[in-house]
Amino acid sequence: MGTTTLSTDLILQMRGITKEFPGVRALDGVTFHVRRGEIHALVGENGAGKSTLMKVLSGVYPHGDYEGEIVLNGQAAEFGSIRDSEHAGVVIIHQELALVPQLSIAENLFLGNEQSRAGLIDWHATTSRAVQVMRKVGLREEPGRLVAGLGVGKQQLIEIAKALTKDVKLLILDEPTAALNETDSANLLRLLRDLREHGVTSILISHKLNEVLAVADSITVLRDGRTVETLDVRGDAVDEDRIIKGMVGRDLENRYPPRENPKIGEVFFEVHDWNVYHPEIADRHLVRDAALNVRRGEIVGLAGLMGAGRTELAMSVFGRAYGARISGRIVKDGKELKLKTVADAIDAGLAYVTEDRKAYGLHLDEDIRRNVTLADLPRVSKRGVIDKLAETAVAERLREALRIKTPSVFQRTGHLSGGNQQKVVLGKWIFSEPDLLILDEPTRGIDVGAKYEIYLIIQRLAAEGKGILVISSELPELLGICDRIYAMSAGRITGQLPAAEATQEALMRLMTATANGGGRQA
Repeated sequence: MGTTTLSTDLILQMRGITKEFPGVRALDGVTFHVRRGEIHALVGENGAGKSTLMKVLSGVYPHGDYEGEIVLNGQAAEFGSIRDSEHAGVVIIHQELALVPQLSIAENLFLGNEQSRAGLIDWHATTSRAVQVMRKVGLREEPGRLVAGLGVGKQQLIEIAKALTKDVKLLILDEPTAALNETDSANLLRLLRDLREHGVTSILISHKLNEVLAVADSITVLRDGRTVETLDVRGDAVDEDRIIKGMVGRDLENRYPPRENPKIGEVFFEVHDWNVYHPEIADRHLVRDAALNVRRGEIVGLAGLMGAGRTELAMSVFGRAYGARISGRIVKDGKELKLKTVADAIDAGLAYVTEDRKAYGLHLDEDIRRNVTLADLPRVSKRGVIDKLAETAVAERLREALRIKTPSVFQRTGHLSGGNQQKVVLGKWIFSEPDLLILDEPTRGIDVGAKYEIYLIIQRLAAEGKGILVISSELPELLGICDRIYAMSAGRITGQLPAAEATQEALMRLMTATANGGGRQA
């Protein structure tokens, strides 16, 4: 944590903030105070109201659209738009980055804030200022380079640099490290500390409590749209368990439900000699001679560092949804499968829950009812026409079984919290009644309470005799829920360990290995 001496005056006071949507009170009299020159974390379960509160602050929800008052730098703030809040020095960076891929870094930095002279863009000034602000965030790229060619970590730095071009006084970051690897996450947290040293106050929304504790000076906990407490990281005895208790209203003695007496059957799904190449770069070998198996009732993990080939393996197995020059054998219940399309995979009893639920897993503009039946529409159709009553009945049954928090199955899916959206994705594939579920980062971007519920769903599906293959970047998660764990490195399966023998250190050794072997075979 930085050594800056924090002033006691408040840069921000939000008092009695209440915001309602049809059928839902998202914020209920929230009070939120931020000291000048601090990093203030805002935490809570999905649906607690964190993002809604920040949208109120930043003018996404304009003055008059909510109850309560905002005081910024001692003055009443009544923002009618994002432009108004930015003019006052409040800049929000949303989880979904707002960059234009086909424009350059410099063009993105000043989009809507163009450097102009006599009505024309001054490209010399644009480039010069771009270089200056890029240096502040540690971005060593050519300002004319297209954003499309950059990784997510560098794109996140561009968003922060863009905020610095607007004379930011209060920077709001909504899940800034959710899609970043460990190196990029560490760089971003280091940048936040540096900005604090230069007088920038930050509000950090994050589910990664270890990161929150690493950088935050204060932590405010929201639960069910209300303020629970604000903790002083320096003065209070604050650890992850303390924060979790505030978030969920109870102690989570076990973050992972106990796996008691699992009934694991025979091997029913096998992948042999699996090879996958990049669909555009012909000589890039993504998956090399991979082999794995899953038993009925078994939860199998797949660990690996970024770029190891885990998602490429899963998607290529799922009806060749990704990759080129795919070869190898898939055997289910002793019979070789020929899965040429996603439809073939579904018909064969496979399901794949993508790591990017918003882009590929859901139709956010559609309601819950429509989303949960998409994977198997014939089951709710008669003579090619969807039976709306049957569709509604299915959605209601899954809503109840998965405990999806929503006033109605006719609720637009995009209005749900991340954890409830993930439950809808699971519901969609559960409805297709698969034998094997491949879950790619099933708890990414959701809070600890919602994670626990997802783990219970996974256990219940395994208890029903389904095989589960879980891909996760969080080793504690794999160790907490799996019966057996494979590791991948550079496209190869480098070994496997039963849960009883697996540790983070042992898995990391396999994840950084360069050849097959090294793990006990099951």
